[in-house]
Amino acid sequence: MQILITGARGFMGRNLCDTLKHARPDDTLYRIDVDSTGEELKTAASQADFVFHLAGVNRPERVEAFMEGNHDFTQHLLELLESGKKPPILVTSSIQAALDNPYGESKRAGEAAVRAYAERTGAPAYIYRLPNAFGKWSRPNYNSAVATFCFNLSRGLPITVNDPSVKLTLCYIDDIVAECLRALEGNATAGEEGFCKVLPEHTILLGEMADLLRSFGAMRDRLDVPDQSDPLTAKLYATYLSFLPQEDFARTAVTHSDARGSFTELIHMAGHGQVSVNISKPHITKGEHWHHTKHEKFIVLSGEGVIRFRKPEEKTVISYRVSGDVFKVVDIPPGYTHNIENTGDTDMVTLMWANECFDPNRPDTFRLPVDPAKEE
Repeated sequence: MQILITGARGFMGRNLCDTLKHARPDDTLYRIDVDSTGEELKTAASQADFVFHLAGVNRPERVEAFMEGNHDFTQHLLELLESGKKPPILVTSSIQAALDNPYGESKRAGEAAVRAYAERTGAPAYIYRLPNAFGKWSRPNYNSAVATFCFNLSRGLPITVNDPSVKLTLCYIDDIVAECLRALEGNATAGEEGFCKVLPEHTILLGEMADLLRSFGAMRDRLDVPDQSDPLTAKLYATYLSFLPQEDFARTAVTHSDARGSFTELIHMAGHGQVSVNISKPHITKGEHWHHTKHEKFIVLSGEGVIRFRKPEEKTVISYRVSGDVFKVVDIPPGYTHNIENTGDTDMVTLMWANECFDPNRPDTFRLPVDPAKEE
């Protein structure tokens, strides 16, 4: 299939083109943007089997440019398409098309031109009145408040929230792209009043969104990550990370060391516990404790050793040989005192997950040797 994308280097265009390139490698993509020549547009329009019309104007220096970019260019594109294969067209409009301002009027005019093209040619037309779109590769101070807030906050710059009670409706870029691919296959999601729709839509108050984005910086300092089970939080956090300055990707973890080795907390996962790395020196045994409720998983990444278990007040010791040669995920159940011994001559590196972050006020950790002969 030969696919024409206008606005190919914009926020949505970049994301869509990258996905199409990998998902549909046999397709030919005609990428049209502001610096494309008229001849390039004409050639692409004559060959296109499907059109993603993503180009538009929303922050021009002249008010007349709204109509020139959102209607006049659209009308010109449609005339070229009508002289060619008369392909289906997908248009990204805006919820502001319902408003009586120059931008809204120009988007409505563009929509009307697309509908007229569909009526004349019989070609499918998919018109999406998108709410606030956000995600990676968006432009601060241009595409959305999310982009602007993420850019500023990731650099320690202030953000302005004039009315925290404003309700925002948001669409994530990956969801928009997924819907574009459905439309390409003839399975567009129907909305109301003849429009198509991207799902899911997310709603949040402006003040709540600002507070959530502000919290992400402190989370990185604490090696925390937000709750990824909430879809909007996960998408906002991904967007925030995409705006990090390139010199600020890394955080230094705190390592606790002694003669036996070291223990480093790598990441705290909200309600999903924490991940740590433990380094044991040769012939060193660590642990010798048990938990009422806390449970863990150990994976030895390098070196060799043995993990031992015993129930309190019982004598039987259970042993599991572990090494970096064959990765084993060893569960550390509650109610068993346990230890891990490095039986080799090199450092043993163990990745550890615990179901909860360590709380010094409620450690749920009780000393007890695994070897019953050492129990006092």
